[in-house]
Amino acid sequence: MNQREKKYMANPIIGRPDAFTRHGGGQQQRGYTGYGAPQGYAPPQFDQQAPQQPYDPYTVPQQEAPRSSGVMTLDDVLAKTAITLGVVAVTAIAVFLGFSNGILPLTLLTPAVIVSAIVGLVTVMFVAGRRKLPVGGVLFYAAVEGVFVGAFSTLFEFMYPGIVTTAVMATFVTAAATLGAYKFFNIRVTPKFRKMVFIGTAAMAGVLLVNFVLALFGVSTPIREVGSGAGWIAIGISILAVILAVLNLVTDFDSVERGIASQAPAQESWRAALGITVTMVWLYVEILRILSYFRD
Repeated sequence: MNQREKKYMANPIIGRPDAFTRHGGGQQQRGYTGYGAPQGYAPPQFDQQAPQQPYDPYTVPQQEAPRSSGVMTLDDVLAKTAITLGVVAVTAIAVFLGFSNGILPLTLLTPAVIVSAIVGLVTVMFVAGRRKLPVGGVLFYAAVEGVFVGAFSTLFEFMYPGIVTTAVMATFVTAAATLGAYKFFNIRVTPKFRKMVFIGTAAMAGVLLVNFVLALFGVSTPIREVGSGAGWIAIGISILAVILAVLNLVTDFDSVERGIASQAPAQESWRAALGITVTMVWLYVEILRILSYFRD
């Protein structure tokens, strides 16, 4: 992967410039070629009269054996992604049921959405920026996102009963369809494609962040609204956000394939899982908003 390709990885978590490739996992040790002698040294001369030992295939030195373990695999990525999404789901269900059954006071609903959104943003920026991804930090982020998803879903479910189930199904169907299209249509992720997705995602994140800060100070904008009374600006923003989330899933899948091909360390499976989880949560939130635009 050249520098141009690595610069424009759309997902800032999976796509950091040195993600998956900086450790050089699975590569041969420098100065050796296969089972030969070190480069730059002449092979040793042996006495022609010395007795030759019979060849034993089971006495190959351990350091010369090809490395087949400790690298990222597709099974690792799937398992870690299932764990992170599972933590999000379990926490979200617990929070949702807590508010729905009166175990948690409704006065905490809006603060739970705001605080979890802020903590989740700070956590993912801190965790993703680490050279060695802390597994505890990834799971903590998943739990915080579970609180956000649960509280956010409760708000919409109170206004539009049944909307959460539809949104969850639509999210996973969309993700599965994206993966199917990526594999069966052999979608190629070029540097130009990555650059466009990166710019679009960064611009969208900036707009939503500014709108979130304004909302905290009581300033209402037509960018983010809820329900059938939402204007075309809010609808257009949500549709664009869903498209960007889908395109980010495509670049996530491509980044995982590149990481596996470059034999990245197994630890990097958590980075892939974190990136996919972030995209999936974003996709769910935007689908939930879009569904609310067509509900009375």
